[in-house]
Amino acid sequence: MTRYPFPLPPQAGRRYLVTGANRGLGFFTAARLAAAGAHVVVTGRSRERLDAATAAILGARPAASVEALVIDQSSLASVDAGAERLLAEGPLDGVVANAGMVHTPEQRRESVDGNELVLATNVLGHFALLGRLLPHLVPGARIVWLGSLSTKLSTFRVDDLQLERGYDSWRAYAQSKIASQSLGFELDRRLRAASVPVASVVAHPGYSISGSTPTVPGVNEPSRGKRFADALQSPWSQGKHRGAEVPLHALTAPEVEGGQFWGPRYLTHGVPTLQRPTRASSDPVIGARVWAFAEQTTGRPFPVPDGEAS
Repeated sequence: MTRYPFPLPPQAGRRYLVTGANRGLGFFTAARLAAAGAHVVVTGRSRERLDAATAAILGARPAASVEALVIDQSSLASVDAGAERLLAEGPLDGVVANAGMVHTPEQRRESVDGNELVLATNVLGHFALLGRLLPHLVPGARIVWLGSLSTKLSTFRVDDLQLERGYDSWRAYAQSKIASQSLGFELDRRLRAASVPVASVVAHPGYSISGSTPTVPGVNEPSRGKRFADALQSPWSQGKHRGAEVPLHALTAPEVEGGQFWGPRYLTHGVPTLQRPTRASSDPVIGARVWAFAEQTTGRPFPVPDGEAS
């Protein structure tokens, strides 16, 4: 049995943004950062669920510094409004781009902006948000993109990211995660080329499931049936609280560098370990194509300023 939780470096005086932090990996990531002394801004599309999450964090750590901000990642207008709020406050030491749809719709659906819904939620919203926030990050900050094991199990239609030629729920999720990883690695290449002292890192949480996760009222309340079913998968899975250790490591560990890919030691579970991403997500040619697609589709350019000139 590995030790949990793994120690984090002291985080007092630091300010982080964790998207999709009202439940799952995002919640446990935010809770651990707050417990280590950081100020954490948590986002989600439901005010009620965000209130439950912040109440749970403060219930365990009354002195924690946490604030909630409603952002619907599938809506560019909501992302813009959230970015304005964040830019009006203190600079950020890091962002965990965690929000996303895991249980994807059986039929193709579109966001309010007319984009395929899973792509809009898991990819385009974060691209638009980070494009606004990059100048608001302190030197030495890190951006952590949430990857997935699914990237190893799917092909990538880089010429059909909207899935207009054929949709299924699995491909929608897997393609969105390949695209997220691709943007994460491409951003790091651009940051390095411009000498910007910010690192872009990709982390995947393995196979992390709610039935193996501690009960947190209003945040994680699996049924007995769910706990029983997930217990049968325990040899190759872990709880979401343990899966959160990987993005936490990517965000805070001193040895982490931009452009790296971190995941659990045993692929589906275990301590954070440096790993090798799939070719599709790490190929610079594909990364440039996904980047150009994201800029065109969102209508929001993502310039990377020259760090040496600033």
